[in-house]
Amino acid sequence: MSAEQAGRRGRIERTTSESSVLVEINLDGTGRTDISTTVPFYDHMLTALGKHSLIDLTVKATGDTHIDVHHTVEDTAIALGEALRIALGDKSGIGRFGDALVPLDEALAQAVVDVSGRPYLVHTGEPAGQEYHLIGGHFTGSLTRHVFESIAHHAGICIHMRVLAGRDPHHIVEAQFKALARALRAAVEPDPRVEGIPSTKGAL
Repeated sequence: MSAEQAGRRGRIERTTSESSVLVEINLDGTGRTDISTTVPFYDHMLTALGKHSLIDLTVKATGDTHIDVHHTVEDTAIALGEALRIALGDKSGIGRFGDALVPLDEALAQAVVDVSGRPYLVHTGEPAGQEYHLIGGHFTGSLTRHVFESIAHHAGICIHMRVLAGRDPHHIVEAQFKALARALRAAVEPDPRVEGIPSTKGAL
């Protein structure tokens, strides 16, 4: 894996025997995205993540999707988390916390984020059977939690995700990605009133 950092930008190249992934992010962007993972529904979700977080996001991934999309989806999420961690740097001057409640028709999701340096995921509320749905012909519902788990672990952030309502599997997943995007937008945004690291410990 190779990594680069400049300003509030992060770049990761991750290559394994199962996948090849490039992720570039700019926390001070406008939500521009260039996404290609060979998993169409995942492309749709990552495009929403970039658009609604105002984080410029480039993702180029290929992998052994003839076996299963799991490896490509997972490795992309790992690289995204790493790129986010790099772009955040020492986290000086950020708001740190973000909270968003996002509807998508009948679906409603809440994401709460703490850019804490401590990886943690709490993921609740998906209706029974959601994990078994094959969305867009490729993306299994169980991958939603796994993506958030991988991002949280590799970015060093705490994510609480709650699905409060929903019937359509597509809407349930998309509401969660959009909620995460809006919570991240608030959490990584510079706050002019914050001096240094936003922690009583002096480090995050």
